[in-house]
Amino acid sequence: MNITEVRVRPVKSDGKTRAIASITFDDSFVVKELKIVEGPSGLFVSMPSRKVGNGGYRDIAHPITAEARDEIQAVVLAEFEKQTGDSEAVVH
Repeated sequence: MNITEVRVRPVKSDGKTRAIASITFDDSFVVKELKIVEGPSGLFVSMPSRKVGNGGYRDIAHPITAEARDEIQAVVLAEFEKQTGDSEAVVH
């Protein structure tokens, strides 16, 4: 599957979330509510999740392979950097 569209919506908040994103695969399947989060090593992409009974969170959509995760993170952070000019989008 190819990522055919990436949308990034920067958010203004005092928290660690810098933007919300969606990605479209092959112009036919969309995943919404990915978050671009400020972590200790730079920005990263958090997959959509929901709260579970024990107070934790569980991803409701996520890549199966490390390669797919890396590709998603790279294209989402590149679009974030393009829109915001934020060079911190490169994960350290």
